[in-house]
Amino acid sequence: MNLKDLKYLVALADTGHFGKAAERTFVSQPTLSAQLKKLEEFLGVKLVERQPKNVRLTEVGKQVVVRARRMLDEGDEIIALARSNTDPFAGKLKIGLIPTIGPYLLPRVLQKIRKAVPQLQLMLYEYQTESLLTRLRDGEIDLGVMALPLLHDGLESRTLYEEAFTVALPNHHPLAAKNHFKVQDLKGQTLLLLEDGHCLRDQALEVCSRVDVREVEDFRATSLETLRQMVVAGLGITLLPELAVESPFGSQRGLTVRQFSNPKPSRTVGAVWRKSSTREAAIAAVCDVMHGVMDKKA
Repeated sequence: MNLKDLKYLVALADTGHFGKAAERTFVSQPTLSAQLKKLEEFLGVKLVERQPKNVRLTEVGKQVVVRARRMLDEGDEIIALARSNTDPFAGKLKIGLIPTIGPYLLPRVLQKIRKAVPQLQLMLYEYQTESLLTRLRDGEIDLGVMALPLLHDGLESRTLYEEAFTVALPNHHPLAAKNHFKVQDLKGQTLLLLEDGHCLRDQALEVCSRVDVREVEDFRATSLETLRQMVVAGLGITLLPELAVESPFGSQRGLTVRQFSNPKPSRTVGAVWRKSSTREAAIAAVCDVMHGVMDKKA
């Protein structure tokens, strides 16, 4: 048994298809199939159920895949450790960001990160919070950027910046005449929210928990941009994080955005990584840039 065989098995588990698994691992399909049969013979168990146009793992195969992922992650960590010993700022750094942060933070920081660590190759991904944390723990990404606080063993976190919430209303809304809002001003209003799985949904509900607001049950947005369009259409009001308001879409026609009075409700945005990570130097460099950019903005 070797790491390559385990890589073939994990690829098959991810794709559910011999051909696609072979493409992912850069071997021919017969080679991949033959190596998996040898692995089964070595272990003395059947790992894969082979049926026409249908490939699935056996129960023991699924359990082997869980452990194989860990072994492959450890193998990657060994390689990363060796490379970071010669140049900690070279190679790939996989960064996952939640959808309510990534599109608005990245345009501000990417060029500065490239200038600060030019040898570092950034691989950028977008996931909802739970999916991001799963991939972070499994070693699929090196660094997560998300809302804090975070209570997870085995992970470290660092605050990058505080981001205030704003109120977004259609231009014709009666409250649009107000210059500043208190949370109490939202009492009795119809609130538009993102779908389940977005932490911003929970944060907005927490802000509004002190007053009586009505959530629109028939409409749930999948992104902030969809949420913005729903407000413009007059379906209700919503809370938007400050960076989203300052994006190119923030001042679109038909939308009024107002600040909260002090103390402004806000969220803490931070970086999260594994305590066991061998990329701490690169992670620290990237976080320093993000924090520096957002600190100057404040």
